[in-house]
Amino acid sequence: MSEAEPKKHTIAVLVENKFGVLSRVAGLFSARGYNIESLSVGETLDASTSRMTLVVRGDAFVIEQVMKQLHKLIDVIKVTNLSEEDHVEREMLLIRVNAEPSARAEILRIVDIFRAKIVDVTPTTYTIEITGEESKLDAFVDLQRPFGIQELVRTGKVAIARGPKTRLRKVEPKLGKPRPPAAQAQDPRVVGFAD
Repeated sequence: MSEAEPKKHTIAVLVENKFGVLSRVAGLFSARGYNIESLSVGETLDASTSRMTLVVRGDAFVIEQVMKQLHKLIDVIKVTNLSEEDHVEREMLLIRVNAEPSARAEILRIVDIFRAKIVDVTPTTYTIEITGEESKLDAFVDLQRPFGIQELVRTGKVAIARGPKTRLRKVEPKLGKPRPPAAQAQDPRVVGFAD
């Protein structure tokens, strides 16, 4: 594959949780004629910020330009191209399939193999939830086609960078005596990283 050939990029955008931010970010892509293949947004630990995960297709130059434009938006705090670093990504799929009595055992076997779960049952259907990478979900859908898919819905991709390259260590307070472990357990500032 040549460097100029468009490929998928997963971009994480940390934004202030304000009215209209989503439309401004999406508008930046549409104004340049680029399609957002998937978009997922949710609050972070801090309720005043949200994290957007976008999947877009483009060559390196286009993605670089879009990221520079994202940085210029007033409500954007941080932009990261996760495709350029180690990361974990997942997508969720809900699918409702025909579940004739003769096919139920086979559907259950496939659900078990893919570590999916059945979240609803009617006399004629199963509704199945599955989480994983895009290729896993595509394979699962292909195996469900012969049974008859009634409806299918997918979330956008969510992604997170892998852990830090250095080991985290506990920082002791500089002044005063170290607190006993029981006091540390009650302190909301103690996150729980082990030495």
